[in-house]
Amino acid sequence: MTSLPFDEGLSGRTVVITGGASGIGLACVHRFAAAGAKVVVADVSQAAEQVAAEVGGTAWIADLSNPDSVDECPVSLRDTDILVNNAGAQHVAPLHEFPSEVFARLQRLMVETPFRLIRAVLPGMYERDWGRIVNISSVHGVRASPFKAAYVAAKHALEGLSKVVALEAAEHGVTSNCVRAAYVRTPLVERQIAEQARLHGLSKAEVVERIMLRPTAIKRLVEPEEVADSALYLCSGAAAFVTGSAITLDGGWTSH
Repeated sequence: MTSLPFDEGLSGRTVVITGGASGIGLACVHRFAAAGAKVVVADVSQAAEQVAAEVGGTAWIADLSNPDSVDECPVSLRDTDILVNNAGAQHVAPLHEFPSEVFARLQRLMVETPFRLIRAVLPGMYERDWGRIVNISSVHGVRASPFKAAYVAAKHALEGLSKVVALEAAEHGVTSNCVRAAYVRTPLVERQIAEQARLHGLSKAEVVERIMLRPTAIKRLVEPEEVADSALYLCSGAAAFVTGSAITLDGGWTSH
């Protein structure tokens, strides 16, 4: 893995990464481990065991759509130096047909559980006068798309939560930021492509070209490693003055 100018300084730091067994989370696991951090790989999939073993980390198998699962973390959350809230899910449906329980489940996964995790890690960060909260948001944290009521609502809420943490935690040496990406080449997006194809009666290639890449100036999907690099930067000394903000990897989407 190519080193980055802000790769240093995380040796011995403990980082909890949710959704760490695939996609963006997996890229974050490898990037933070390469920077010397001790990684806790949290995921609903048993694949977290293998991922953790590959980097000498700790696996945390949990369904984070149940916020009470936060209490079952195998390591002390109070000893966590860095928290990457990445776990997410998607459901595509017209609002008048959107299942209420699915809407609620996505809010629990992408808003309430991040809140619970942040609440659990902050006291230890405050004691050590250092901590980093990185929330993996989306362009849908500032833009809306039809048929994605739960995801858009959750990402907007996550960005608001991140800003509140930034204001409260700054005096304790803790920063809180988001990484806001357009469509990333992940299993979640691959499933979304299939759902959109079914919903709109298009081929998968047409969904990517006509829907996903239509608002962007750069006509490609974001790579998971690009998101991971931005997350790592936000935890580096180079970003010590960055808080309450977001790195936007949207290929020009929000320039309109």
